[in-house]
Amino acid sequence: MGELIPLFGGGTDPAAEPAATSPEAEVAAEAVFSPIEESSLAALGRRQLSRRELERLLAKHGYGESVVADELDRLESVGLIDDYALAQHLVARAEDRKGLGGSAVKAELARRLIAPGAIDYAVDLIDTADELDRARELAASRARQYASLETAVAERRLSAYLMRRGFSPSTTRAAVQEALRSA
Repeated sequence: MGELIPLFGGGTDPAAEPAATSPEAEVAAEAVFSPIEESSLAALGRRQLSRRELERLLAKHGYGESVVADELDRLESVGLIDDYALAQHLVARAEDRKGLGGSAVKAELARRLIAPGAIDYAVDLIDTADELDRARELAASRARQYASLETAVAERRLSAYLMRRGFSPSTTRAAVQEALRSA
């Protein structure tokens, strides 16, 4: 096939090489990826992965620790893996689409093997006022389903529902009281 061309940086001086003049020469000059680069780029092409998720995946494919560490460092240096950005993205998705509270979001981030520092950073971005508003919305919509139940039963079920969604006890209590008062 030929010599491996570095993906990012390194290599020879581009000014010293002759310019490609034909489309065939451009195709021939395409970068050749190492097997670990192909594996990691294919995995990242399917979905965003945390550093530890990709590390486990590459180790599962049989690559050695030092080779995996070098590849992860390379991908991190070019911005293809970033636990902080991934954590922010997952927090926004969990809040908006899934309506999850802080502890459920934290559990989701830990499940994705995101670095603890990135988890703490992303969870700190959750606004408690927004979380209370989300809990109130969920409680109000669910309270309508429990309108025919006794107040104590409705309160217990509604509290359990919000707690499973990851809302704190104080947020749950405030949202349930408001929802049952207005229902």
